[in-house]
Amino acid sequence: MPTATRAPIRTAALLAAGLLALTACGGGDTGKAAEGGTADGFPLTLENCGRTVTVQAPPERAVSVDQGSTEILLSLGLADRLAATATWTDPVMKGLEKANAGVERISDNRPSSEKVLDKEPDFLSASFTSTLAKGGVAPREQFEKLGVPTYVSPADCTAKDNSGGGDGARTAPLTMDTVYDEVKELAHVFGVPERGEKLVGDLRARVEKAKKGVDASDASLLYWFSDSKAPYLAGCCGAPGVITNELGAKNVFDDTHEEWPQISWETVADRNPDVLVIGDLTRTTQTAESAAKKIEFLESNPVTRTMDAVKKRRYVLLSGQAMNPTIRTVEGLELVAAGLRDFGFTE
Repeated sequence: MPTATRAPIRTAALLAAGLLALTACGGGDTGKAAEGGTADGFPLTLENCGRTVTVQAPPERAVSVDQGSTEILLSLGLADRLAATATWTDPVMKGLEKANAGVERISDNRPSSEKVLDKEPDFLSASFTSTLAKGGVAPREQFEKLGVPTYVSPADCTAKDNSGGGDGARTAPLTMDTVYDEVKELAHVFGVPERGEKLVGDLRARVEKAKKGVDASDASLLYWFSDSKAPYLAGCCGAPGVITNELGAKNVFDDTHEEWPQISWETVADRNPDVLVIGDLTRTTQTAESAAKKIEFLESNPVTRTMDAVKKRRYVLLSGQAMNPTIRTVEGLELVAAGLRDFGFTE
């Protein structure tokens, strides 16, 4: 099944849903403490995915163990506060190449807890509950006992049940507001709240620009992340649901709340979506990871090659990270909107 490039593999226990609520705010945009004192607004206490987290001062040696979280921190101009990153399966987001090059990557996959602790972190962030759980890097409490505060993206625990197998199920649709809140909350943790507000403003503007001139009310979409034998396709309410809902389109599998259910090609062909949104992955852990391999399969398989979207080659290619609930979701929305325009779904 897919790995942590988009959604958690497994987690042993349901973490209580809950959006981070700041009980103290960072002041100013430097995040630096006055000589002999502490930064304004610190210690900072917040509620994160069912845990109370206290950050004594703006982090200076943070480790981010999922790509989505790392790209948020890089977008906030915090490369100099990152001691290391890990779990990368896509190229870094455009515009962040230089910043990312200066941050050590301790593993392309999930690192060991020893590798993380070797960096002497003062803060640990992740995109998925499974990353900081048994079977991942290590449970959050293991780091917290050592005095290292941990943070998990609220998009992976807000209105989401991770207690079963697979990639979890949504109890309510995800919205970009949860992602925006994550950006602002991380900015507060690092003592740079103004940067968070600016980044969120930029992301909101991009969403509105992408939607302009698109009328997708008659368009049905299917999102294929990975695997040709038992494909992982998007359910109703994760990051692909954000894209679909923002554009007013329909996901042909909006009747399932599983994050990434495995569905037969016969069922896909029966629903016959207008447009196929295809994950273009750089990893090689599943069958048909790259978009080229996926398209080759679609156009040669006797079940899928008869689909309207295949015959008309209505394909939109996205990185795995653009199918994640993070700032790259905006990138995904932009590309899907551009594809719909190209296919004639315009006002």
